[in-house]
Amino acid sequence: MSTEVIKPKPTEMTEEQAAFDLAQRKAKVYSTSTLVPKEYRDNIGNVLVAQNMAHRLGADLLMVMQNLYVVHGNPGWSAKFLIACFNQCGRFAAIKYKFTGKKGTESWGCIAHTTELATGEVIEGTEVTIKMAKDEGWSTKNGSKWKTMPELMLRYRSATFLVRTTAPEIGMGLMTHEEIDDMRTIEGEVAPSTSIKDVLLELNGGGVSEEATVTTSTENLFEKENDAEQYE
Repeated sequence: MSTEVIKPKPTEMTEEQAAFDLAQRKAKVYSTSTLVPKEYRDNIGNVLVAQNMAHRLGADLLMVMQNLYVVHGNPGWSAKFLIACFNQCGRFAAIKYKFTGKKGTESWGCIAHTTELATGEVIEGTEVTIKMAKDEGWSTKNGSKWKTMPELMLRYRSATFLVRTTAPEIGMGLMTHEEIDDMRTIEGEVAPSTSIKDVLLELNGGGVSEEATVTTSTENLFEKENDAEQYE
């Protein structure tokens, strides 16, 4: 009498598992490319986090990977990326700049402004001046770009203020790496800011899936050297 061998039915993947499996396979392809920044090469976890953020922003994944920095352990966008996202969101006209005060003095400042396309309302951001940069300690630290590129930094900081007060959802709660760098104290400390882990918690409704913890050390995620190229 023969005994029938009963084979277990293959376990079907849930929709969520299938989506995550696809995301991992895509991340693996990116992680093997020599065209991505070194922080993502052979690191599927880092690419998965970048994928999540790119999806939420509706932005290109490679663009996100090239513009997400970690300055002194704190993640932040490049100011130029934040400005680009704002300009392309379709709700506002491109950011313009109005300079105030006298160039070369502490009164020299910049106001970023835009127009809401739906209403035609002109929206102005906070005025940023050289005096503000000095009083806040942004321009007094060694290596500060405020000393060598004051006009560019005035534009970046005023635009950042405009985006943060007008459409904060565009930046997903992250500061720019210029802001993080400016917030260093003389001792080299950094003021608290949103971490990658906090972003994941927010994006996943207060919880991060077990699979999402594939990434290594979130504290060192995407760390880039803070050199002059970041400000070009």
